Amino acid sequence: MSLAISLTTVDKRFANGVQALTRISLDVAPGAFVALLGPSGCGKTTVLRLVAGLEQPSGGTLALGAARPTLSYVFQEPTLMPWASVADNVALPLRIARLPAAEIGARVTPALAAVGLERFAASLPAELSGGMKMRASIARALVTRPDALLMDEPFAALDEITRQRLNGDLLALWQAQRFTALFVTHSVFEAVFLAQRVIVMSPRPGRIVADIAVDAPYPRANDWRLDGRYQALCRAASAALEAGFAGVADTTTAAA
Repeated sequence: MSLAISLTTVDKRFANGVQALTRISLDVAPGAFVALLGPSGCGKTTVLRLVAGLEQPSGGTLALGAARPTLSYVFQEPTLMPWASVADNVALPLRIARLPAAEIGARVTPALAAVGLERFAASLPAELSGGMKMRASIARALVTRPDALLMDEPFAALDEITRQRLNGDLLALWQAQRFTALFVTHSVFEAVFLAQRVIVMSPRPGRIVADIAVDAPYPRANDWRLDGRYQALCRAASAALEAGFAGVADTTTAAA
């Protein structure tokens, strides 16, 4: 089961007085892949934390379309336990949930295979490349079979080749499992490659300045990056970012 996410005129002011978000309204359909694009400090991560229940809105409403939704969160850093094997790292949330050992094994093995790490189950994180560590982090997030996957710039620290490869792998996982994906990024090119919608946010206090539909079909191979439609959508997203910096509000759907 995937998850619908709905934010209606949500504000977030922190205890120190910082207004992080102002009047954010966003509906995400079950099984959709949505990217949040914007400059540092614009509140993208705050949106994820609100959806995850790690923060509460100061105003407005947030609703999740399931009584007891399962959400997984992938951070920019893999945050793996250095003393534990890859398999044990992936198994951690299942052990916390006190699942039987047999079920843990039955879930961890295919989760590792899905991200191409089945041969590295016994390896320690120090023996992995940066890309492999992030694959392990994604496997750990997906092993719980979440309704929604929240990703906070997970590929930002990787080289471009590894980043593009993981973009493709993430889309393959999403197509196979159809969880709802909310993906934070600074990269226009990454947002347009991955998402069905690119939500562009202004500098703090964060607000939505554009909702850009990316109507290209899946699967998306690397040649999509050379397509004229892809390049036009990247230009539209870049223009929306510039408009946000200039303080120009445009909440209409952009058509490139």
